[in-house]
Amino acid sequence: MLKEFVQDKHCIFFEEAENWQDAIRKSCQPIIADGTVEAQYAEDIVRCVEKYGPYIILVPGVAMPHSSEGGELVHKTCITFMKLQKPVSFDDNDPSKSADLFFTLAACNSEEHLKNMQALSEVLMNEELLEELHQIQGEEDLMRLGDKYHL
Repeated sequence: MLKEFVQDKHCIFFEEAENWQDAIRKSCQPIIADGTVEAQYAEDIVRCVEKYGPYIILVPGVAMPHSSEGGELVHKTCITFMKLQKPVSFDDNDPSKSADLFFTLAACNSEEHLKNMQALSEVLMNEELLEELHQIQGEEDLMRLGDKYHL
């Protein structure tokens, strides 16, 4: 999975984002650029977080932007990865609602969405891997972790 992010050009790295909305938009750039999703998909995710709260924060430091409401905007199922050097806050009153790792999901249907989440759970349940992901600087580091963890 980690190596596929690099091979598929579905990873992106930034120093920082202006706010969580900007972070979500940035996390969608690779899949907008290759036509996996329509540009409006990022705005649908932003709207859902505004409506439902920071449901996309899975664990402190890790966000999983996705929107089932924007399904018609998704042309192909995938996961994309983004690393920020400086985390963004989704709730200034709750430090656990910040993220620097973004695994953005796009799925054509609910079955594929569940498959995405199952694949991602392997990464999220490995605390050592997550800690290393928080330290990476670029694609080379992502490839190295992919080799190390056979992902």
